[in-house]
Amino acid sequence: MARILETRPLTPVTRYFLIDAPLIAASAQPGQFVMLRVREGGERIPITIADFDRKAGTLTLVIQAVGATTKRVCELGAGDDILDLVGPLGSPIELPEHGHVCGVGGGFGSAALLCLMRELAARGDRTTAIIGARNKELLILADELRSVCDDVEVCTDDGSEGFKGFVTQRLAQLIDGDGPGRPDYVVAIGPMAMMRAVAETTRAPAVKTLVSMDPLMVDGTGMCGGCRVIVGGQSKFACVDGPCFDAHEVDFEIAMRRNKAYAKQERSASDRFDCMKSKGAM
Repeated sequence: MARILETRPLTPVTRYFLIDAPLIAASAQPGQFVMLRVREGGERIPITIADFDRKAGTLTLVIQAVGATTKRVCELGAGDDILDLVGPLGSPIELPEHGHVCGVGGGFGSAALLCLMRELAARGDRTTAIIGARNKELLILADELRSVCDDVEVCTDDGSEGFKGFVTQRLAQLIDGDGPGRPDYVVAIGPMAMMRAVAETTRAPAVKTLVSMDPLMVDGTGMCGGCRVIVGGQSKFACVDGPCFDAHEVDFEIAMRRNKAYAKQERSASDRFDCMKSKGAM
């Protein structure tokens, strides 16, 4: 079990968790993830590590309540235990040797940029974070990213804060030399559609780009084969070969289709959870 030390809402559907996990924190690196389970018989879900503190022995996770299991996690409070927490899993992100690195975060994916940007800043690299959401109420960790980045570009679909438009539009402007300037390297973390759009934005100008893939995953150790993605025409397992891959080599069409394979069952489980909660049967 892993004890929750602190939790707070970041948006109406997204929560911050600080978790006592010294063994995981001791070896965690940017780009890795954990698998967690909240109840006996429940599913295991992958969550990207947002941050870690080796000295304090803590992990930071940011979880958006979108399905039955994530909703169950977000019902937990400080002092509660997560039944199972396994990690760090996956391969660390391949950091560039030097240059201007731009992290692009969509929605709750912005949280996963935090430890990466901190690592790059500690090495003295130039860093820019572009984070986006539908409106300013859904933006997360902007202040935390400002504390570790040279520049933070905020984008909202409705223009309620920062640049009005998508993260890809602002990224294209940076590549053209606007603002902080052209990045040498891009890392995108967020919804699959957003990462695909980033890959297309950087393809023609040939800016090396990594994406953190989040396919359906059962065990996180390469045993089930459920997290297959096609990269460069070859089948890879996101849990052990990734989760970060060359964006220009990923077959997003197949990845997005596979992620929708159990959409009906996921909606049904989420509806059952909501029904149980409304009846006080949890």
